[in-house]
Amino acid sequence: MSGADTERMALIRARLAALEPQSLDILDESHLHAGHAGAAGGASHYRVRIVAACFTGLTPVARHRLVYHHLQDLIPYPIHALALDAQSP
Repeated sequence: MSGADTERMALIRARLAALEPQSLDILDESHLHAGHAGAAGGASHYRVRIVAACFTGLTPVARHRLVYHHLQDLIPYPIHALALDAQSP
């Protein structure tokens, strides 16, 4: 993993800390998308699994919107794609 990848994942982690996650896993899956048009410009693909109490009572769509709210300025660059699993405890 390059320094830029590590920095991007740290940025995602810092942004999502506002949701006070009990668990947060971030996986860079960019290597699976080599040659993809979105990857050509250096943007990355991530898989995020987050468990947070703030998701309790929210629909899956509302949970995703909350996560995207905290990452919106990072999309489409440096985040090209985000696979998201947002769960309540």
